[in-house]
Amino acid sequence: MHKGAASLARLGQNLSPQQLIGALVERGELTDPGSPRGRLLNVAARQFEQKGYARTTVRDIASEVGILSGSIFHHFASKEQILCAVMREVTIFASARMRSAMQQAESPRDKLRACIQSELEAIHGQAVPGFSILVLEWRSLSKDSRKEVLRLRDEYEHIWLIAIRAAKCPGGDAALVRRLLVGALSHTYSWFKPRGKGLSIAELADRILLIFAP
Repeated sequence: MHKGAASLARLGQNLSPQQLIGALVERGELTDPGSPRGRLLNVAARQFEQKGYARTTVRDIASEVGILSGSIFHHFASKEQILCAVMREVTIFASARMRSAMQQAESPRDKLRACIQSELEAIHGQAVPGFSILVLEWRSLSKDSRKEVLRLRDEYEHIWLIAIRAAKCPGGDAALVRRLLVGALSHTYSWFKPRGKGLSIAELADRILLIFAP
């Protein structure tokens, strides 16, 4: 577990996304979004998400940031290295945010609901920009890059397993429940629109909780 993320959880603070980012930057966990490297990562994350990694060029990223293409290589050796850095920071932030949400919940069941809502918000672009890249662009990483991101992903998944076991979800197999939840939550990207007169993300989280922890 990252020390910065763990300390945030222990604080039990109900931090806004901006405050959480600031705290993680201060602890050295995330790149300052206002720095040249941070602006580059934010633009890359948005372009990778909107156009896909393969169709996004270094020139595209540089053009939006407002720098020459060659200037990017002062920060990263390759486009693939940019993707790895984006995935790393997205995972760290998503993990810290979920821990913070769980800390506010009282019962084991409420903590599982906090996990569900946090991931739904991430999938639908609320508070965790670039989260869909973790799923859509996984195969674009080299073998070496995958190792670092996999380690961080395992930490993220460990938070889920703790919450599932504590909530005593039916079936008794926390890993299986998590796989089912991954499918159910990620698929909402294609049909759920968190606006208008339909369900809100919070209401959808309530419905999903009833299925997995009745």
